[in-house]
Amino acid sequence: MRGTRETAGGARSRCIAILGPSGSGKTTLLEALLARSGAISRQGSVSAGNTVGDGAPEARAHAMSVEVNAAETVFMGDPFTFLDCPGAVDFLGETAGVLAGVDLAVVVVEGDEKKLPALQLILKQLEDRGVPRLVFVNKIDRSASRIREVLAMLQPASAVPLLLRQVPIWKDGIATGYIDLALERAYVYREHAPSEIIDIPDEAMAREVEARFSMLETLADHDDTLMEALLEDLAPEPERIFTDLASETRAGLVCPVFFGSAEHGNGIGRLLKALRHETPGVNEIRMRLGCEDGSPEAAVQVLKTLHTSHAGKLSLVRVLSGHVADGDVLTRGDGSVARVSGLYRLMGQQATKRDAAGAGETVGLGKLEGVATGETLGDASFDLQFLPVVETAPALGLAVSPGERRDEVKLNAALAKLAEEDPSLSVHHVPETGETLLRGQGEMHLRVALERLAGKYGLTVETAPPGVPYRETIRGSAFVRARHKKQSGGHGQFGDVALEIHPLARGEGFGFTDTITGGVIPRQYIPAVRAGVEEAIRDGALGFPVVDLGVTLTDGSFHSVDSSDQAFRMAAIQAMREGLPKCKPVLLEPVDLVTIRCPSEATPRINGIVSARRGQLLGFDARPGWPGWDEVRAMMPTAETADLIVELRSATQGVASFSSRFDHLAELNGKAADEVCARRAAKAA
Repeated sequence: MRGTRETAGGARSRCIAILGPSGSGKTTLLEALLARSGAISRQGSVSAGNTVGDGAPEARAHAMSVEVNAAETVFMGDPFTFLDCPGAVDFLGETAGVLAGVDLAVVVVEGDEKKLPALQLILKQLEDRGVPRLVFVNKIDRSASRIREVLAMLQPASAVPLLLRQVPIWKDGIATGYIDLALERAYVYREHAPSEIIDIPDEAMAREVEARFSMLETLADHDDTLMEALLEDLAPEPERIFTDLASETRAGLVCPVFFGSAEHGNGIGRLLKALRHETPGVNEIRMRLGCEDGSPEAAVQVLKTLHTSHAGKLSLVRVLSGHVADGDVLTRGDGSVARVSGLYRLMGQQATKRDAAGAGETVGLGKLEGVATGETLGDASFDLQFLPVVETAPALGLAVSPGERRDEVKLNAALAKLAEEDPSLSVHHVPETGETLLRGQGEMHLRVALERLAGKYGLTVETAPPGVPYRETIRGSAFVRARHKKQSGGHGQFGDVALEIHPLARGEGFGFTDTITGGVIPRQYIPAVRAGVEEAIRDGALGFPVVDLGVTLTDGSFHSVDSSDQAFRMAAIQAMREGLPKCKPVLLEPVDLVTIRCPSEATPRINGIVSARRGQLLGFDARPGWPGWDEVRAMMPTAETADLIVELRSATQGVASFSSRFDHLAELNGKAADEVCARRAAKAA
């Protein structure tokens, strides 16, 4: 890997993320961008299933993006890589790795107030990562609202001013073109073709002057010279306006707003020109990520991991500095190395081989074994991790098992690949229940994962809700004596124990003592008695592990020939099995401390959901750094949180989230306890 900088002259590679709420038209916009720049001969459509993005069978089956898709093009001599990102909340984890290496994000929106919370989720993610962004208001041809109304509706979702760059030209209630406020030129739309310049209509002149002045005022908030010109009623130099537009966009001080119709190819050329002029370069990404100039000489950031049928494992990377070629050895943050086995150009689902890549380019690197999404790799002196992917807490889980026992190894390997491709999926084995849990961000997220297991890996998988770690304890005490005696020729088995079983305070766990005197049981056998007691309480009278009880060994007897550790262990097990049912056993269920994050307007509905799920509300506060959002805190049984996210999303336009942690065990009585015990007994039968 050779250490050279991106050159100031010549073509400059840009990497642009396309994000937005589900259904806003991101994949259609990608098609329009590729068609206008000549990368494809004809614009496809999501409904026809012939788009470059959303090429996976699962995406086409559900008519929605379920993973990041990369596509390359060239516009006016400059290379672009567009990364089409999913919009549904279930799949937002897919974008976490991407944001480490993109220059800028295009956020696609509609004039739909119901999607405002989803938009806020996306913009907040970009703001927190310091990613420059602009907004493209799509479907202007269908909009029933004026652009000013749309802008006023969208502004609460953005922490910085939304800067209107165009005003529409209306005819009979339909947007037929636009006026560019920076250029002071008017254009009329042509279907899937560049717009034509026209004279600014007389009826739109006053609106253009007002909107342009508002744009300049916003820019002047960060430019004293421009502010002085406006105060003195002087026309600012066009060069200063374009410089301010570029610098303030790149710094994330403003968020420019464009509009058009991706389906009809309207507004696409203007958007491409803005991306060409106002997108920062890869060196600015390095500064954003905290990398000092000159170190490392060569580095790549892994944006996504893919497992393809033809090329095997591919790591989609952004080359941040230097050059990377086939056969290069890259150093990981822990000092280990990985060798590049082929470079690939990605176009949706297609990967084709290519030559070496330089700074700024986005490419697929073959077979970087052990390398994960979010890693930064570099030259031999490399010791810097730019931006590791933030782990996303799972919201929903399923216990999965192979439909055929012989597929168990194959299933484990396939699950590992799914989790490697999508870090917001996780696979966890629970020793207590023997379950393998597949956990993700929601119902659709897990459904797509199961479809991939079937379609991509040919696996039939059985699923079930995750088991709840119930416990049991005792309310009463008992004294029991048990003797294990067996003669089978030669040495027999003999162990005799007297145990006192009694409850302990909640949270004390398990205690074992003995009051043996006079050698009625030799000391070397007492650990075996304890081992038998501990084995017995793994499966108590109700069928669950027993907690918060104490056992005292008070008496017993032994045989000088036939006694053994095994005999005393078996005697202790027998005594516990006889004694526990006499101690008034009671079922305990785990209770979690739950924090739910939701739009403030949905808080009353969330409170109702918590109460209906046997939750105890502790209160709510404004969510820090999230205007218009609340955090609701509650105690809730673990059993009630299993599918909680499904109901929360239904009540909040799909944007609520929650986190939980175990807090305590609580008694469960009545019909609910009877049902749990009955299910346990049926499973054991």
